[in-house]
Amino acid sequence: MSTGNVFALQSTVGGVQATGPQPAEPTAPQEAKPEGVKVEDRPLPDIPTLMRAVEANERTSEAVKKDYIFRSVQTEEHSDGHGGVKKTETREYDEFWVEGVPVQRMIKKDGKELSESEKKKEDEEIDKEVAKAKERRAKADAKGKESTPRGDDEITVSRLLELGSFTNARRLQMNGRDTIAVDFAGDPKAKTRNRGEDVIRDLVGTAWVDEQDKVLVKVQGHFVNNFKIGGGLVANIQKGTSFGMEQRKVNDEVWLPALLEGRGEARALLLFKFDGSLRAVESDYRKFRATSTILPGVSAVEPAASPASTPQ
Repeated sequence: MSTGNVFALQSTVGGVQATGPQPAEPTAPQEAKPEGVKVEDRPLPDIPTLMRAVEANERTSEAVKKDYIFRSVQTEEHSDGHGGVKKTETREYDEFWVEGVPVQRMIKKDGKELSESEKKKEDEEIDKEVAKAKERRAKADAKGKESTPRGDDEITVSRLLELGSFTNARRLQMNGRDTIAVDFAGDPKAKTRNRGEDVIRDLVGTAWVDEQDKVLVKVQGHFVNNFKIGGGLVANIQKGTSFGMEQRKVNDEVWLPALLEGRGEARALLLFKFDGSLRAVESDYRKFRATSTILPGVSAVEPAASPASTPQ
């Protein structure tokens, strides 16, 4: 389970026919309980064992995620420094995977389609992003280090347990499904090995794990201290900056992003920047398959067969 990209809004490429998401498996009406309400007192799972299962499932589900493309609508509100909003921007992306790398391609900006030159620039940026990610992964492999699909340092559950603690496990209902909610608090005195671990050490929050599928379905947290790298030149996140993430089950086979949000002030090179609030809503999940090459490192996509006609 990678947590080094808490604010990275995974987005990607599209305009293909939707196969349509299937809702998460419904619970019988008599069993449904209000959102966030505790369910019956059954024995709770061991937290480290549960989180290791989540990590393993995240790795195995990547192969299925690579078959999907979806739309992300991102709204950013810039603060005027006095609690008001001075500017609002919206961007619409398609999100997908290219050569094992999750990427995003902008489709619209403030409601307007991109020009041909802007589309070309987006394609070139995706090409560069994929090449850099593959290079970072190759370097990590050469050193025997684990890395994320983007080539960043992988933070394993074992390291999370050394960087902080999971406590207060409880069983809660979310969208008609049982989840195990646990609180996480980073240890400010923990010894870290990379920048991603520095971030984790300054976090507190709560994670919700789907009890049946052993998948992280929701995260909420915030920074307890100002966080800087390179004196703030590389990364600068202000104390109190908060974030959240939710996933939903699609086609009864994979969990994909449904909501990403942040509030406060944060910046990390060219990866992300906001000084107010940032909210991304994901939808229109579609299966796709690669066709012809349209860029040196990017493939065109077209709809896969509908679920009813797809071989089982």
